[in-house]
Amino acid sequence: MSLGQPKDGIYATPLEKIVDFKFDEKVASVFPDMIRRSVPGYATIITTIGVMAERFFVPGSTCYDLGCSLGAATLVMRQRLSGKPGRIIAVDNSEAMIARARELLVNEADCLPVELRCADLRAVPIENASVVVLNFTLQFIPAADRARVIQTIYDGLRPGGILILSEKIAFDDPHKAELFSDLHHAFKKANGYSDLEVAQKRAALENVLIPETVVQHRDRLRSCGFSNVDVWFQCFNFASILAVK
Repeated sequence: MSLGQPKDGIYATPLEKIVDFKFDEKVASVFPDMIRRSVPGYATIITTIGVMAERFFVPGSTCYDLGCSLGAATLVMRQRLSGKPGRIIAVDNSEAMIARARELLVNEADCLPVELRCADLRAVPIENASVVVLNFTLQFIPAADRARVIQTIYDGLRPGGILILSEKIAFDDPHKAELFSDLHHAFKKANGYSDLEVAQKRAALENVLIPETVVQHRDRLRSCGFSNVDVWFQCFNFASILAVK
């Protein structure tokens, strides 16, 4: 945790009632610490999003960061694409997240302009896109809407454009599921979370974050038209997929 960054203690004390997890002001205020301590490989994913954006970005096109939270992926794309013509549209349905992202993503000279939108990504048109990022976002979308979201992205991508899809993943094999769940638990404990915090947050996310298997993601991406679909990163039960149109 960097100096001055608030520490996540949302689930540190016993709660009488555990409500469904929400990306509210309380979460937004500690989100950098929460994500760093909860998602193995998060920093690597963010850095590599910038590398892939630089490789696939087409001058004059648009990058989309859907479910941008505080704009980590947006920030790294803007840095890597400095001096190139185009724009980034960053979308989140949490007013608290967008408000804080706006403080962090002040437009600067020679950087791609960033348009922040507080909106449901399902209602956002995708147009002239060369790079689209769904970084731990699809898992919070109702399962019945996920294919439509992916199809909208595919239809709005330029030929050769990419979707970077990062998700917590499920496993058909119960032994593998238990192993990676236990290792993820150990990862969070190694980062200072108590058993109480892990258990209470898990309960809060149970009805909100619905993971799918890599096979489910791959089949959906291909059925929507993506020609190349590859897992480029996995750590325990977290993975990121590169899909090319």
